Amino acid sequence: MSQSHQQPALSKCPGCEEPPVAGDLFCGACGYDLSAVPARPDDRPTMAITVPPAAPAGEAVRWPTAEETDSSDVPAPVVRPADVPGTDSGGRPLTGPDTPDAESGPGAASPSGPVRTGGPDSAAARVRHDDRADPGGAEASGDFALAAPDPRAPEHAAALAAAPAPGAKVCVACRSGRVDADGYCENCGHAQPRERDHMEQELDAVAAVSDRGLRHHRNEDSFAVSSTALPDGSPAVVAIVCDGVSSASRPDEASAAAANAANETLLESLPRGTHPQQAMHEAIVAASEAVNALAREPAGAREHDAHRHQNAPACTLVGAIMAGGLLIVGWVGDSRVYWVPEDRTQPTARLTEDDSWAAQMVAAGLMNEAEAYADERAHAITGWLGADAYELEPHTAAFKPDQPGLVVVCTDGLWNYAESAEEMAAAVPADAREQPLHAARALVGHALDGGGHDNVTVALLPFAVRPQGAGSACDTV
Repeated sequence: MSQSHQQPALSKCPGCEEPPVAGDLFCGACGYDLSAVPARPDDRPTMAITVPPAAPAGEAVRWPTAEETDSSDVPAPVVRPADVPGTDSGGRPLTGPDTPDAESGPGAASPSGPVRTGGPDSAAARVRHDDRADPGGAEASGDFALAAPDPRAPEHAAALAAAPAPGAKVCVACRSGRVDADGYCENCGHAQPRERDHMEQELDAVAAVSDRGLRHHRNEDSFAVSSTALPDGSPAVVAIVCDGVSSASRPDEASAAAANAANETLLESLPRGTHPQQAMHEAIVAASEAVNALAREPAGAREHDAHRHQNAPACTLVGAIMAGGLLIVGWVGDSRVYWVPEDRTQPTARLTEDDSWAAQMVAAGLMNEAEAYADERAHAITGWLGADAYELEPHTAAFKPDQPGLVVVCTDGLWNYAESAEEMAAAVPADAREQPLHAARALVGHALDGGGHDNVTVALLPFAVRPQGAGSACDTV
């Protein structure tokens, strides 16, 4: 049951300061509710602030006069700090840093025991500035220690000094914690950047950069760049760029599977003497099969959840091959290839046609290009790699440039910010053929500066023309 605590007798009313009559519950002068006055707490606060005793009445404080004058014309101060002996709030002389103290020993600046501020008989008025000055104070009084645990203490230092096991990932934030399977540091809890958030690769004749962008929570693009040799010993350079379809499940896995499968197929077929255009067609078919395989589930999973919605992984693909003086491009979807000549006064060109709603409207003559790409349905793709694709229709084209230039292979995360061939050429740095990796980074930066709404991936292939090369030809399938 509840308990009622007896209120202490009051010497004066808190409202009007008139002395109340003993036993009254209300002040007779102002009507103040005397029962509402809280009782004095029994516990002692950690730090009690008291007023030092006043000087006896009629006794004036005598300030000594300064013993020496100032060297300037300004009058010397009446009192210097050293002229007045210091005392604490209890009236005791202060001990200097070099003055021995009977209680705390030589060199101590403050007494080790509790300081009494109300005179020798006032045991209740004690000031505790830091419990570390009184080792037994916290335990004896029940007060909490004011000082936080020192992180340099042995128990804390041992935890931080524990090095990750050999081969384990180290946190990029604290540089000491081990990263767990979920991608978080076990020491500081910092989320680690994923490997695919930003990727770069450079070979002698090709460079590629892929970035997550500023809006997506993961990078669903992937790429593969490589080089090999044809049967006659001449070089062949390959660049494959894939863009995962975000509305499909596991788009990041689909793009990675497609890029790897297409690249491996080309590295196998080109050295055998397969024509580069045929090799590109076969590589796209192999990439499609790799993505289709991701949709196959074990029989047990279907039996466990027969009504599970099937959403097949899907992606787009675009690739380029430089071999034997030819430039071969292949694609399914809306990723693109651009041609930027070394002589910027010469015309640039887009070498692919999008598998998209906008491209179909333009091809059918129902809209012009500006109207079609301004429509909200413009980027709805009509061709992709995946088990739910209506029909696989790989597109390939062969070109024979008659001048040196740069081949730009990219996803829509880049060309959305440089759609036309002229805009893309303007975004490409002038030294791109000499420094393709630097140029690829600059193009990714161009997309990020524009808003970075999508993942951004670009591969650059500097194209050199053989001395006997002449004319240009193109065969499109």
